[in-house]
Amino acid sequence: MKVLLVNGSPHREGCIHTSLSEVAGALERNGVETEIFWIGNRPVQGCIGCWRCQEKGDGCVFKDKLYTDFVEKIKNADALVVGAPVYYAGPPGALCAILDRVCFSASQYFVHKPAACVVNCRRGGASATFDRLNKYFTILQMPVVSSQYWNSTHGFTPEEVRRDLEGMQTMRTLGNNMAHLLNSLEKAALPLPEEEPRVATNFIS
Repeated sequence: MKVLLVNGSPHREGCIHTSLSEVAGALERNGVETEIFWIGNRPVQGCIGCWRCQEKGDGCVFKDKLYTDFVEKIKNADALVVGAPVYYAGPPGALCAILDRVCFSASQYFVHKPAACVVNCRRGGASATFDRLNKYFTILQMPVVSSQYWNSTHGFTPEEVRRDLEGMQTMRTLGNNMAHLLNSLEKAALPLPEEEPRVATNFIS
């Protein structure tokens, strides 16, 4: 079993890396393989609503390396954790840009995989960011894994984050809970629920 942890911060080894590493450590102690995937700090193409991915069925029309790497990694993962710093009470624009494209054009690789997000803030905005990221998971039928509190840490530097003892414990509990769910699913080996054909309605009379 493998969990993909996405570092959605422009800082490769900053506060979010610190939080994700605590989750990863708990997962690995439970026998679950992990990989932290950094989205980088370069400009990220957003979705332009062209619908070509749905019409052609071959993914996003923009085949940049970040997109293709992300799709390949989620294909081979059994679960997902997305980490984000708080920018104006929300996730960074670059992270949302790539999540919009990957989740819409490659949704089949996300469905029914356990997921969670972790966020870090200096002071406020954590719960709004947490709520925003969880919406990706719930629209993709991903079981959302919980912890002992909302999955947030506080600090302006990695050292300050490590001093947030409750936040670090919340990260470890999240990793333990995700490992427990993955192990339970593997042992049960139940078939996935049968899906009805998708219905989409517009609110126009």
